[in-house]
Amino acid sequence: MEESKTAGKPIRCRAAIARKAGEPLSLEEVIVAPPESGEVRLRIICSSLCYSDVTFWKLKDPPGYFPRILGHECFGVVESVGENVSEVTVGDTVIPVFMPDCGECRDCKSSKSNLCSNFPFKVVTWMHRDQKSRFTDLNGEALHHFLFISSFSEYTVVDTVHIVKVDPTIPPERGCLLSCGVSTGVGAALKTANVEAGSTVAIFGLGAIGLAVSEGSRLCGAKRIIGVDVNEDKYEIAKGFGVTDFVNSRTCGDKSVSQVILEMTDGGADYCFECVGMASLVQEAFSCCRKGWGKTVVLGVDRPGSNLTLSSGEVLQTGKTLTGCLFGGLKPKSDVPKLVKRYLDKELELDKFVTHEVQFEDINEAFDLLTEGKSLRCIIWMDQNK
Repeated sequence: MEESKTAGKPIRCRAAIARKAGEPLSLEEVIVAPPESGEVRLRIICSSLCYSDVTFWKLKDPPGYFPRILGHECFGVVESVGENVSEVTVGDTVIPVFMPDCGECRDCKSSKSNLCSNFPFKVVTWMHRDQKSRFTDLNGEALHHFLFISSFSEYTVVDTVHIVKVDPTIPPERGCLLSCGVSTGVGAALKTANVEAGSTVAIFGLGAIGLAVSEGSRLCGAKRIIGVDVNEDKYEIAKGFGVTDFVNSRTCGDKSVSQVILEMTDGGADYCFECVGMASLVQEAFSCCRKGWGKTVVLGVDRPGSNLTLSSGEVLQTGKTLTGCLFGGLKPKSDVPKLVKRYLDKELELDKFVTHEVQFEDINEAFDLLTEGKSLRCIIWMDQNK
């Protein structure tokens, strides 16, 4: 097997490197070191482009770092394993996930949290255990990691707390979607909010994550799903994900979006989801959440340093809940395989999220499509034969 020939040795392969903020990625040859203890080296089959990649690609200041190998939504095959790795072996198909899941700490053992204590989630640029990089360019310069995955490389090294072994029958171009965005949105509805059958849902932002929230709400049996966006064209797309009503936040006249939704729902939505990353929209979502039992879930990633301003009287007197969730509140190693099964059982619809596919050498085209609002998820194939 080819894997046995490369195990324990550095691998030279192609990677797309972000050298400067906002500039096109550079396709170069890099050296990928063998995995250390508790790590695996993966051959990446495909990636899907998430807006978080674009956000960090544009950042000129920390946590934007360069040169960096971005990418975190992907599907891969284990090429080799380091010491003290028993949960996977060479040839296993895996979905890397940015959320760590050690399975040993108090939080990972609890059903109440998916926030690992042994390997806390942080936006850092190295590996967990030794705080070093596994990538160097041909000049010997270390390259920064991204969200512990760095999938815009034909090979990458990932800690075992970030990989989920999955059924190999799932198509790679569908499995990679469960690496971040779709799992986050679906999980937010299924697990964090626990949307009830017959309930009313309001979703602020109809990008891929917002549409995944709608897909999750549909699976839960929500009766009414209200989508909020500034782009009227998104309503037609959103209908395919279960959205029943649409509010254009730019055409509400002298009313706020929350006022419009309060009137539409006779007192507010049972569940509200903020999927853009704007403090003002979190406040609007909280305002139009029904008193007594309404729940607002924050999924959008706001700019660093952003703060929320809420009325303490409203918080006290209305009995609403405001919560954030990373990765939809899902525990990667146990919940991602469940989503894989729901896809294979034709319950969870993943196909409709993929709007474009490109070859690795055309990765900058994927960035253009997403930044121009033309794609939901673009699949980036590493194999030139795809």
